[in-house]
Amino acid sequence: MGGHRVGVAGASGYAGGELLRLLANHPEFTVAVVAGHSQAGQTLGSVHPNLQGRQDLVLLPAVPSSFQGCDLVFIALPHGESAALAAALPASTKIVDLGADFRLSDAASWERFYGRPHAGTWTYGLPELPGARQAVANSARVANPGCYATAILLALHPLVAAGLVALQDIVVVAASGTSGAGRSPTQGLLASEVMGSMSAYKVGGVHQHTPEVEQLLSDAASGRPVSLSFTPLLAPMSRGIVATSTAPLAVNAGVGLQQVRACLDQAYQEEEFVHVLEVDQWPRSADVLGSNSAILQVAVDEHVQRVIVVSAIDNLGKGAAGQALQNANLMCGYPQGWGLSANGVAP
Repeated sequence: MGGHRVGVAGASGYAGGELLRLLANHPEFTVAVVAGHSQAGQTLGSVHPNLQGRQDLVLLPAVPSSFQGCDLVFIALPHGESAALAAALPASTKIVDLGADFRLSDAASWERFYGRPHAGTWTYGLPELPGARQAVANSARVANPGCYATAILLALHPLVAAGLVALQDIVVVAASGTSGAGRSPTQGLLASEVMGSMSAYKVGGVHQHTPEVEQLLSDAASGRPVSLSFTPLLAPMSRGIVATSTAPLAVNAGVGLQQVRACLDQAYQEEEFVHVLEVDQWPRSADVLGSNSAILQVAVDEHVQRVIVVSAIDNLGKGAAGQALQNANLMCGYPQGWGLSANGVAP
């Protein structure tokens, strides 16, 4: 048996299933409990036939009593459902919440975008941000970032912190695979609706990751306000995110591509899972498939004096389950990469 008994709430969903796939290869985490709501009572093999090792494990209801004896619980429930479960678990139980319940520090922003009372704020689990890795390691409760937020913050956070870009008129357009919308069947996610087509959704500043990104970029700017216009797109693929993040260059004389690229290189040169590509290589979602990596490339549009950073992640990897496992490793004192791969699957 491994060193920690692990429970997964929301195990029937895509993020929960990806977590179980990754946990199967972890040397110290043993999955003791899998739980879900609508599919409670079913076997893991019937819900996730790709998981061969524990097919006879039965999904329990996602209620506090199901997780008795667990040292670590991953909560992969819909937004707004994590707080009640987390509040009922013992203080000694380490928790990584893949939902949004504890990401925002501003209660008004939470209530505006999620439509229910704010439950509080936990340590924000994006380990590559300055100081975040140690903060995660010192925490028993960690809020896993949103998938879009991860792709955008890794692209822009170092540039904002270094004062290389303006804090207003930041514009992001990002495309995600359909798994980002969850596993519940809806007409808009049917194969016949998605294949051969791309579409925008939640247009006009209403996507719930907008305040999350603004909050973290404002922190990078020493509390100065940041404004973001974010437009998400649904792409005809099952998983992956490609985000194009643009911002005006700072008015300081001499800020150009060389300084911008050097800033990103310095921020991530020692990182296991974030990579700035060689010049003229551009991120593709296919290159991070199945991995916990984020890949970046940067350009400067001199005509309009804007920096452009393109980033790609697997929305179920670095955007959800992979990052959650990375955080759990840090929380439990293990190497952050245990159970994870920086290498994508190809072709």
